[in-house]
Amino acid sequence: MAMTNNKTHCFTCNKDKITYPCEGCSQRFCLMDLTEHHQILNNELNHIINDYNQFKHRFTEQKPNPHDLSLLDQINQWEIDSVNKIKQRAKECREIVTKSLQTCTNDIEKKFNDLNEQIKQFHNENEFNEINLNYLRNELIKIRQESNNPSTTSIQQDSQSFINEISIISLEKKPKLNKWKQSAITVAGGNGEGQQLDQLHSPRGIFIDKKKNISIADWTNHRIVEWKCNEKEGQIIAGGNGPGHRMNQLYYPSDVIFDQQNHSIIIADRGHRRVVQWLNQNQQILIKNIHCWGLAMDKHGSLYVSDYQKNEVRRWKMGEYNKGIVVAGGNGEGDELNQLNYPTFIFVDEDQSVYISDSNNHRVIKWRKDAKEGTIVAGGNGQGRNLNQLSYPRGVFVDHVGQIYVADCDNHRVMRWCEGKEEGKIVVGGNDQGNEPNQLNCPYGLSFDDEGNLYVVDRDNHRIQKFVTVL
Repeated sequence: MAMTNNKTHCFTCNKDKITYPCEGCSQRFCLMDLTEHHQILNNELNHIINDYNQFKHRFTEQKPNPHDLSLLDQINQWEIDSVNKIKQRAKECREIVTKSLQTCTNDIEKKFNDLNEQIKQFHNENEFNEINLNYLRNELIKIRQESNNPSTTSIQQDSQSFINEISIISLEKKPKLNKWKQSAITVAGGNGEGQQLDQLHSPRGIFIDKKKNISIADWTNHRIVEWKCNEKEGQIIAGGNGPGHRMNQLYYPSDVIFDQQNHSIIIADRGHRRVVQWLNQNQQILIKNIHCWGLAMDKHGSLYVSDYQKNEVRRWKMGEYNKGIVVAGGNGEGDELNQLNYPTFIFVDEDQSVYISDSNNHRVIKWRKDAKEGTIVAGGNGQGRNLNQLSYPRGVFVDHVGQIYVADCDNHRVMRWCEGKEEGKIVVGGNDQGNEPNQLNCPYGLSFDDEGNLYVVDRDNHRIQKFVTVL
């Protein structure tokens, strides 16, 4: 009997041989060419390490920025001209400038150290691919750009006083409290509940890409649909083959995110108790046996999943989906600061702090990285409709200045909370339950595009509403 032909095409030598896959570039190589391919990757890593070491050396020895020195010169000259009367004020300003410069330097050094640890890990473990190298290279570019413009301060003088008063002002943008038109535009669904391509049925989570295309977890239709910007109907990009256990089927998906590293979508396949990845209609189970609800991904590519049954949130390192660690909750059902009660949607910020819609506790709770308990940042005053209360919160989003947006589901509104404040503010909705353009009916997922427009999953109206920002 003839042997089975198990040979495939080698990407490098272009011959039919026994080949092996590279996870980074998704190509297959014969053993000899795979060894050479890995050596090329190894050389690229060494180049990155050399660039890092050279830049670190220059950064350590570089002189202070001339702009920063001029700030101190202005303060000193002002002190001489104004003599004793303003010496105390000059001292205060010097301290502010010095503290600002030191903070910038400390931040950059911390990022150096973090990047160094990651480089060491890849180098020591000898397990890396093009994705990892691109990430390291981009991080080094970001740090270099930040070090070239470290100062965020300038001098402001008030010429109306007898002696010009000075103070230190920040050049960083102050938090902008956006406003939105209260009548929304329906950008997906809105044609009644159903399974046609211009319909949705009880949608849950959404993801907005840079082109303003909307990926929607179409819950009762057991599918993920994508509505391209300004289109009248969507297209199925995952599932849509009825409820079932086959790999090409979904069962009540609750959330969806886009993995920038490999241009795939990751889905919380809630009914099947699994997290799955879809890449060009190819499916892969990432995490099994998890009562998943919400998904998030941090800047390092680690995946976060909320488990509403275990009342916890876990983090999985990129590519290592059998080693999840608890980053929030995990101490049983309850309302203590180290507990959760039916966590749903989640958000992860730049510092890897996790914001969780702790639904049955009617609050949003923030867990800083490696913290043993969380901090309440929205709600937490029992179920209700007052401005210091929430009722079964769902979608959560945190902007670049730390403002927290919450889909207040049973109050049919979206609220904005600033951390540390006693109450929030209604930004859209809050006009009773309904289907008018200024009303919502059980809002779920929410997100923003790069222009600041707010998108809300209007679950029981089977539509996605876009609230346009007001400049």
